[in-house]
Amino acid sequence: MRARVSVFAAQWAMPEPRGYLAPMASSLAPSLLIALPDLGDPKFRRTVVLLVHHDADGTVGLVLNRRTDLSAADLCETLDVEWQGDPEWPVNWGGPVQPNTGWVVAGGSDIADLPESTRFAEGLYFAGSLDALRRVAETMPARLRLFLGYAGWGPGQLEGELTQGAWVVAPLSSDAIFDVPDEQLWDHAWRLLGIDPATIVSTPGIH
Repeated sequence: MRARVSVFAAQWAMPEPRGYLAPMASSLAPSLLIALPDLGDPKFRRTVVLLVHHDADGTVGLVLNRRTDLSAADLCETLDVEWQGDPEWPVNWGGPVQPNTGWVVAGGSDIADLPESTRFAEGLYFAGSLDALRRVAETMPARLRLFLGYAGWGPGQLEGELTQGAWVVAPLSSDAIFDVPDEQLWDHAWRLLGIDPATIVSTPGIH
């Protein structure tokens, strides 16, 4: 049985503070963040996180391989938006921060012209506005992910977790974002690094 979705009404908005997308030369984003096997937080076990922003003030990412109980049609119904695409299109759990905050990630130019849309890599855009949701609900892009919530790290926090061996950074892959099934994504991300996931042993250090 699906959870009631009325709590999401009127909650589709970008997280504060505004202006968190300032560029940083040494940014880890855009990239993929792979959870190592002994990561202490069970919510992030075997997760792969899409990093869309990283600078001295913190990091923002979206978990790619955790789903909510909601479909896109369910979510749009609570927001008085008519969903024209696949009624069972999934909504992902993006992370534990602001769980009623919605995100659209799309490949191509479908949301590129929206003022609140941000290009985080070549041909890849994200936005957190209701206008973005309306756009993809009316004409569903070929490459689309929907999220509720996000993963956030404060200043220096992610760097500390990398040093402790909780995560490994892998190169961004559009296939990983849009095409690889959830249950295969963790293994797939390791193979992007040329590593057999069966050989993974957690060790301290920045990767």
